[in-house]
Amino acid sequence: MNAVNNKLDLDQAKVSLARDTAGKIADQLHSWIGDYTTTTTERAAARLLGIDGVDKGDVPLANVIVDKLLEAGILDRGMVPWLAGAVASRGESPQDIAEGLADGRFEVSSVPELPAEKWRGIADTLAEEAASKIRATRANREEIKKNAAPPDKPLLYVIVATGNVYEDAVQAKAAGLQGADIVAVIRHTGQSLLDYVPYGPTSEGFGGTYATQENFRIVRRALDEAGEETGRYIQLVNYASGLCMPEISVMGAIERLDMMLNDAMYGILFRDINMKRTFIDQHFSRMINAYAGIIINTGEDNYLTTADAFEQGHTVLASQFINEQLGLRSGLREEQMGLGHAFEIDPSREDGLLMEIAQAQLCRELFPRSPLKYMPPTKHVTGDIFKTYLVNGMFNLVSLMTGQEIQLLGMLTEAIHTPFISDRYLSIANAQYIFNNARNLGDEMFFKDGGRIKSRAEKLLDDACVLLQEIEKIGLEAAMENGFFADIKRSAEGGKGSGGVIKKHEHYYNPFIDLFMNNSAAEGEGHS
Repeated sequence: MNAVNNKLDLDQAKVSLARDTAGKIADQLHSWIGDYTTTTTERAAARLLGIDGVDKGDVPLANVIVDKLLEAGILDRGMVPWLAGAVASRGESPQDIAEGLADGRFEVSSVPELPAEKWRGIADTLAEEAASKIRATRANREEIKKNAAPPDKPLLYVIVATGNVYEDAVQAKAAGLQGADIVAVIRHTGQSLLDYVPYGPTSEGFGGTYATQENFRIVRRALDEAGEETGRYIQLVNYASGLCMPEISVMGAIERLDMMLNDAMYGILFRDINMKRTFIDQHFSRMINAYAGIIINTGEDNYLTTADAFEQGHTVLASQFINEQLGLRSGLREEQMGLGHAFEIDPSREDGLLMEIAQAQLCRELFPRSPLKYMPPTKHVTGDIFKTYLVNGMFNLVSLMTGQEIQLLGMLTEAIHTPFISDRYLSIANAQYIFNNARNLGDEMFFKDGGRIKSRAEKLLDDACVLLQEIEKIGLEAAMENGFFADIKRSAEGGKGSGGVIKKHEHYYNPFIDLFMNNSAAEGEGHS
């Protein structure tokens, strides 16, 4: 779309200042992120090496092995060295070893400590086998997409959230047949605070459905069926966030998810998860997503549900710049960064629509290669379904004219976690009508020098630059303590999950870090 052209005549020196400052903020975090691992990062490595299933008490085997290594005081060296040593000494597979630990057939201490030359080659071979499976899944996705009808943009993104995965599969397939390009299965409320991943298919969930590997597989199959019927490729989304962020990224990579919600700060702000835990986990989870070819969705849109969208619009930009820079340091390409923003200015504000256009166009121009995720109005949506439908139509129009790519459609039952199938259909019909009737509107649009739209965009960029420079001075952790984002303050040392943060031993080893980063870097280059 030509809508990505520099129609706002942005001061490129300010754009560079914002990006460079965000890079320095990211580097401040990375000055210590690499010194630590977490229990879920090690569990993710276990899952990558094929460890699956649960013990007799329904505790995931990935948790069993990592917890036992933590109790033995050797997790700081990483899970992989011990597991590879166990494979070498016992001649069993990683899965057999995990099951043996769970059954009590042997203890961690019964595996002798071996010199690196005895286990390193085994570890690297197992890691390469795991990585090859992810590469094969990625290639399979690309092959299916190549043979499918190319989608129009913006891509139509809808949600499903019944709590029952079997009903989710039915509704997800229906959405695909109705014209959806992307289907997100909203996660069970509170799952982000579980320090384990539930196992198997689930039929109960409040406000959504549990994110499990089997549930991913079931919905993926349903969307593929819809794709076969329509000749299109329908993308699947779930949440790689919370206390199990890297593990869920592994599950998504294995089951061919296409997008995953994967933000650097969302868990800290909206789930009160420990800062250090979150920053470490997002780094490894994004490496996995980068390697698997998955597009991440960031959560800046959520800031505008707790803070005023007009007054705090610049915080969205600042966070987008930070998320971009952190993503690049995890191997993500810009084309994999679905940076988030939202249509949330109070519709009663005079010229509010112009302000929305300014923010949307600014985001589009600042991140021209990123498939931005544009979120619908929710904060000011009421029970007046006629007004809601109209506001959603305005949202769709702004998206089209400013060249957005990932369009999460507003629905009449937006306040209800499980939208009616009919409302999902009406949302798709609304978007299709506007996108067809105004398909090339963005190509015809120019913004007046000194006008409201350009002036608003310039102020947003100016304010974002100031905010980023202030964050650089005090550090992102202090900024979040002081409520710089979403009007929410969080303690740098507090929050859930801090006990799962482990300082690495000098001989720590995780073969996936170099494996994923080296391949991701080769996939393409972004801003430095």
